[in-house]
Amino acid sequence: MHNDALKTLAVDALEELKAKDIVQLDVSRLTSVTDLMIIASGTSTRHVSALAQRVVERAKEQGRQPLGVEGDAEADWVLVDLGGVIVHVMVPETRQLYDLERLWADLPSDLERKNELSGV
Repeated sequence: MHNDALKTLAVDALEELKAKDIVQLDVSRLTSVTDLMIIASGTSTRHVSALAQRVVERAKEQGRQPLGVEGDAEADWVLVDLGGVIVHVMVPETRQLYDLERLWADLPSDLERKNELSGV
């Protein structure tokens, strides 16, 4: 499944259960781990868990087994790894504390790091 289809699948699943403040970050220039991160908030740990589970269900329905799901036991931050798309679902307090949007925006790209190392 192409990343655009995964992105649409994940966002639709999150919107279906009323996720809050859905943000998409293109991190393809910043890391080789994934191309896109989707960050969303739930109103409670139960809501966060349900949102993440819906993403997993929709992916499986489309024949895409998630590579991993982390944090479901505590559910203040659940990560769903779909390969080229990673979905982070958090309660607002956790999202504010870790501020992934700012963290990823402030990182230099791989090209910038290579230039620094080579003295360009």
